[in-house]
Amino acid sequence: MDDRRYLLRLISEGEHQQQDFKYRVVDACKLAKSVSAFANTDGGRLLIGVRDDGHLSGVRSEEEIFMMHQAAYKFCKPEASIKFDTFHAAPSDKASGVGGLRTIVIATVPPSVRRPVCALDETGRKRAYIRINDENIVASPVHLALWRESQKPQGTVITYDDDIRLLLDVMQEDHLTLNRIVSLSKLPRHKVITLLARLIRFGTVRWEYSAPQFLFSIV
Repeated sequence: MDDRRYLLRLISEGEHQQQDFKYRVVDACKLAKSVSAFANTDGGRLLIGVRDDGHLSGVRSEEEIFMMHQAAYKFCKPEASIKFDTFHAAPSDKASGVGGLRTIVIATVPPSVRRPVCALDETGRKRAYIRINDENIVASPVHLALWRESQKPQGTVITYDDDIRLLLDVMQEDHLTLNRIVSLSKLPRHKVITLLARLIRFGTVRWEYSAPQFLFSIV
């Protein structure tokens, strides 16, 4: 399969959980958000030089390629694994010749085993992102706690103490926000975050995203 056919096949999928289009790279910090989101979720690929409508516009300068590397290796902490592949294709069937070719870079980001991978903004502040459908969403405090929980030994067990029983009691009502659970349980916020993460890890509680917030329910 030639480069053009391969690219068009990918583009036909549209943007989704594991694929994002980037027309141009003008800010390594913004690109780092996508890298963070893919690394913290299921991995994915960035098609750089592709418009939102799927048009092959191409990467225009070496500076853009430099910023791609900066996004992964300077503006992500810890550094994200990323692989760059370059393809050349005409923007339309009628375009021909070397002058008509566009350079498209596919940046492939595998899921990280060292989560969270955080993106740095212009001030150096770190934020972790996750990928939900075709959006990069700031990870909730519960996600951060869940990643900490996942680093514990596999043999770790959960103890259903009074605090957990109280939490499960107030969660008889489905689709509660973190703030609502804290309010109903009267438990300290940091404790609710830790307990929710533990219950999610053991399959007792699930989370879902309903813009602009995360909701939690008993399984």
